[in-house]
Amino acid sequence: MAPSSGDAPDGPAEPGTGSPRLAALLEAVIGIGTDLDLRTTLQRLVDAAADLSGARYAALGVIDPERGRVTEEVTAGAGRQPASGGPAAPAPSASPAEPLRLPVRVGTEVFGDLRLTAPPGRDFTEEDLALLRVLAAQAGIAIGNARLYGTARQRERWIEGAAAVTTALLSGKSADDALMTVAEQARVLADASAGVVLRPTPEGGMEIVAASTLDDPGDLVGTTILPGSPVLVQLLGGEPVFIEDSATDPRMTTHVRSRFGPSMMLPLRSGGRLIGTLALPRRRGSRPYTAVERLLATQFASQAAPALVLADARHNRERLAVYEDRDRIARDLHDLVVQRLFATEMMLGSTRRKAGAGETDELLGRAVDELDSTVQEVRTTIFALQQPPADAPTTFRGRVLYETRGAAVPLGFSPSVHFKGAVDTLVREPVDRELIAALRGALAAAHRRSGISSIDVDVDATVRLPGGQQGVRLTVTDDAVADDGEQGTTVSWYHALGGPGDA
Repeated sequence: MAPSSGDAPDGPAEPGTGSPRLAALLEAVIGIGTDLDLRTTLQRLVDAAADLSGARYAALGVIDPERGRVTEEVTAGAGRQPASGGPAAPAPSASPAEPLRLPVRVGTEVFGDLRLTAPPGRDFTEEDLALLRVLAAQAGIAIGNARLYGTARQRERWIEGAAAVTTALLSGKSADDALMTVAEQARVLADASAGVVLRPTPEGGMEIVAASTLDDPGDLVGTTILPGSPVLVQLLGGEPVFIEDSATDPRMTTHVRSRFGPSMMLPLRSGGRLIGTLALPRRRGSRPYTAVERLLATQFASQAAPALVLADARHNRERLAVYEDRDRIARDLHDLVVQRLFATEMMLGSTRRKAGAGETDELLGRAVDELDSTVQEVRTTIFALQQPPADAPTTFRGRVLYETRGAAVPLGFSPSVHFKGAVDTLVREPVDRELIAALRGALAAAHRRSGISSIDVDVDATVRLPGGQQGVRLTVTDDAVADDGEQGTTVSWYHALGGPGDA
């Protein structure tokens, strides 16, 4: 390439003109190699190339070796339009109408394509080209070091994440919490938009049972992959599935695929059996997963699967122990308590018949009614003890629903429950405990009333107390007929949020 008019002639530059630029080159090379963060190294390379050559615009297109195309671009020159792209050229070309292009190599691999537009009013010189070649060669070494360091840090984070998951799964978490731990930890490690765990369905498909996202994952949970899906066939064969764009890949069939782009679906296998799938989708337009990320995520899934199996086994053993204990208590209640109460009720009934009418008859009648009610409640308790134990809910909303579902057995119908406001966020200790106790008492009292066919439970966390403080109100209403003939009973409790208030 011939230098433009007025530029230095071919050959070594004169000391008076070349030395300052060589010093600038040395400073740029040192600056590029001072940081092991890859993104910082690339930005310093592009900035240094623009400064050394005086280019109006500089850009480095990072080439994905698997896909043979630019997947990322780092630029210098604010407000300037990028030079036209394309595959990396083996040799640079420079002219006023065409950008200068240099391949940046890491070892024998072309890492990226450095493109620069000529300085204002002149072409690139041979000296510019020589400086840029040296800069690109030295940058390749710095980029290689930064990539090695980045890969080592990635491996360290994934190993630490897998260890944290194993520790959490074996520390006593419930089955649902264990699945969520895997989903959330994997999402963070993979820099994914969502972390999703799927479990096999009885029909032969797979269903999302846990999802961790930055926003509401409600529409993800319950999504099902139908039997016979190409993705499912691969997973059942123990093969991970890597997808470039979930929205357009014909193998993806779920209704949520349109929001996601690159994705990994990793089989969770233990003992040669597929126990689930870990899916890590990114948003549409996000960068694709690298080979290193795919490998690390696959290794994470292979370690998480046995931990899930062990957590399930431990949880099942604990549930079995609780169930056996409940069964023993139920037998004791039935064989001892119920029989004695029933015998006492029979004795009081016989005494009542012998006593005849009067105040004594009325008192005995009340005692018989109370004993009958007690027998029914004990039998209800026995029935509940004989059911498989469920994981106790941890949120206030879940505890309210748990109490009302439990009351449905003795009542013969399910109470209606309504929530208003962010109850799980606002209702905390000790208010939640006191409200649950009040609800339990109200449901037990309603069971003892006659003619009851419906109960409404209302929790409102948006009320204002007389002093202007935000509070929560629990209201329990039933349609029982009172002794005075009036129908319906309503009881309310008020509490200030952040502490107990006056009932």
